[in-house]
Amino acid sequence: MQVNLTRVDQDFHFQATGDAGVIINIDGSPAIGGHNAGARPMELMLMGLGGCSAIDIIQILKKQRQQIDSFDITVKGERVEGEVPSVFKSIHIHFALSGPLDEQKVQRAVELSLEKYCSVAFILYKTATIDYTVEVIRAGATQE
Repeated sequence: MQVNLTRVDQDFHFQATGDAGVIINIDGSPAIGGHNAGARPMELMLMGLGGCSAIDIIQILKKQRQQIDSFDITVKGERVEGEVPSVFKSIHIHFALSGPLDEQKVQRAVELSLEKYCSVAFILYKTATIDYTVEVIRAGATQE
C-alpha cells in the first residue's frame, strides 16, 4: 500500500492519492493558516475508523443475507488538550441502519468489527476508548 501527497498551495493544502487513484484533499484549519480546502488529518482518522468498520459490518451482514436499505455513521472524537501530540482519548461511533434487519445480527456485526476485524480501531485503541451505539430502523417505521 502506498499513498502520495502533492502540495497544492503555499500553505497546508495537499492532494493525496492512494492505490485506487482517488484524490483526497487535506488542509489545515484557518487558525494555523489553512484554507478549509480539505479534511484535516485527524478528521481523516475518524473517517477511516467509520469506513473500516462500515466495510466489516456490510460484509458480515451480507453473508447473513441481511438487507441494508440505508447506513449512516457518526464518529465523534475527543482529543487530549494541551499536549503535543494531541491524540484521541475517547471516540464515540453511532451506527444507524435501516431495512428489514435482525437487530441482534446488526449488533453482533458491529461488535465483531470493533473487537476483531477493524484495523483502524485497533490502532486507535492504543490511545483512546471507543464506544458505540447502534440504531436499527425497521422498514416502514417512522422516526420520532
